[in-house]
Amino acid sequence: MSDPIPEDTADAPAGLTARNAARTRQAIIDAATGEFAALGLGGARIDAIAARAGLNKRLLYYYFGNKEALFQAVLERAYQNIRSAERELRLDEIDPVEAIRRLVSFTWHYYVKHPEFLTLLNSENLHQAAHLKNSAQIQAMNSPLIQSLDQLLERGRAAGLFRGGVDPLQLYISIAALSFFYLSNRHTLSVVFGRDLQSPKAEAQRLSHMTELVLGYVLR
Repeated sequence: MSDPIPEDTADAPAGLTARNAARTRQAIIDAATGEFAALGLGGARIDAIAARAGLNKRLLYYYFGNKEALFQAVLERAYQNIRSAERELRLDEIDPVEAIRRLVSFTWHYYVKHPEFLTLLNSENLHQAAHLKNSAQIQAMNSPLIQSLDQLLERGRAAGLFRGGVDPLQLYISIAALSFFYLSNRHTLSVVFGRDLQSPKAEAQRLSHMTELVLGYVLR
């Protein structure tokens, strides 16, 4: 449920400039990311997000309208960040086998360094992707990744390295899932199997296992 919207939020703040607006939006999204990641959409409160950002809560309503729209903006920024980081890998410029290794390693380390990404996705899945369905940019933001991976697979096939018929979307989902499931469940898995899956050694073993698993699938 949304927090009630104050009645006096329709007018722009006095002295608003494009630079101030961009900084304010960024501060709100940063604060909201932490709050949503910690408490989920249902548990997060506008007052708490405003306090984190050091802003009057009326600014949150002015820029985003309600809590659901703010959550959508947080999700869009989260996807924008990971897609931007993936582009820096420049997978189209390196050997196909090394590119697959690099993508698996990147995905693993990104999830490790950004646990908020996993918790935000968990929260959105509880809401059956209702907020992402309202996004006008989420598909355009993510489609280039699959196109790039498709081209990578074709380069590997043409070079006689990869087998044909690999669906790039299915492959990416599998790479993400191998990291996502382990990291999202490592606390319970550690207890259930009596093994510390959070140790540096265990995490290194996991990355090696995932890399071998994915390469074992795509290599001829």
